[in-house]
Amino acid sequence: MATVRFIGVGEKKEKTGKPFTLPKGLVSYIEATPLALILGFFLLLPILMIVVVSFWDYDFAQMYPDFVTFNYTETLGSWVTWQTYLNTLKYAFLVWAITLFLGFWVAYFLAFHIRTTTMQMVLFLICTVPFLTSNIIRMISWIPVLGRNGLINSALVNLGIVPAPIEWLLYSDFAVVLAMVHLYTLFMVTPIFNTLMRIDKSLVEAARDAGASSWQVLWNVIIPLAKPGMAIGTIFVVTLVMADFSTVQVMSGGQSASVALMMKNQMSLLQYPAAAANAVVLLALVLLMVAGILRVVDIRKEL
Repeated sequence: MATVRFIGVGEKKEKTGKPFTLPKGLVSYIEATPLALILGFFLLLPILMIVVVSFWDYDFAQMYPDFVTFNYTETLGSWVTWQTYLNTLKYAFLVWAITLFLGFWVAYFLAFHIRTTTMQMVLFLICTVPFLTSNIIRMISWIPVLGRNGLINSALVNLGIVPAPIEWLLYSDFAVVLAMVHLYTLFMVTPIFNTLMRIDKSLVEAARDAGASSWQVLWNVIIPLAKPGMAIGTIFVVTLVMADFSTVQVMSGGQSASVALMMKNQMSLLQYPAAAANAVVLLALVLLMVAGILRVVDIRKEL
C-alpha cells in the first residue's frame, strides 16, 4: 500500500534551482504595458486617425483616401477661420479670468475661514450639487432668467430701473460667457481647494507673527503656494471652453461662433476631412497653451 509523506515544519525542501527573476528595467516595462495599451488604443490611435483623415479628399457625398493639403490651406488661409479662432480664444480668456477669480475666493473661504473639516466637506459638496444634472439642462435654465420677458428683465422693468427689456442679456457673448462660467467654475474651485488644504497653517501664522498684514500673507504666502492648483484649474477650464460648441450655439442664438461649433457644422455637412484638419489645428493650439502653463508653473507637486 502506497504511503504519502508530508514535509514537516522543521524540514526543508530540496532546492531545484535558482528562482527565476526578471531584470528590474524589464519589470517596469511590463507593469506599464497595460496602461500603455489602453492609452494607445483609446487615445493615440483616434488622434492618429484624425490626423490621417485630415489629409483626405472629399466631396458632397463621400471621402477619398489621399494625401492633399488643401484642408489645412483652407483652414489657415481663411480670415473667417482666424476670426473664429480669435473669438474662441476670447471666450477662453474671459471665462478663465472670471472662474479663476471666483474659484480662488470660494476655495480660500472653504480652506481658511471654515474651521471644521466636516463643514468644509459639507459646503464643498453643496457646491457640487448642481453638477449632478446635465450641462445642457443647467445651460438652458438661463434662458427664462435672461430672456426678454425673463426674471431679470421683468424685475428691472417693474422696478422702473430700465424703460424697456435689456436685449443683450440673452443671445449674446455675455450670455455665452455667463453660462460657461456657471458650467466650469467648479473645475477651478476643486484643484485650488485641494492645494490650499495642503498648505501648512503654521506658515500663515509665522507670517502674521512677523508682522505681515492679511493682504501680504495672501500675496506672498498663499497665492504662490496655490499656483499648482490654479494651473491645473486653468488647464481644465481652457480645454473645456475651447472644445465647447453647444453653449456657444444655444446661448448666442447662432449669432456667434467657435472652433468646435465650426467643426460640428462641417461634420453635419459630411466635410469630415476639413473638420479633422480644424481638430488637428485646435489640438496643437491647446497643447501649446498647456505647455506654456506647465513651463510657468510646476504642477508635479499636485500629481
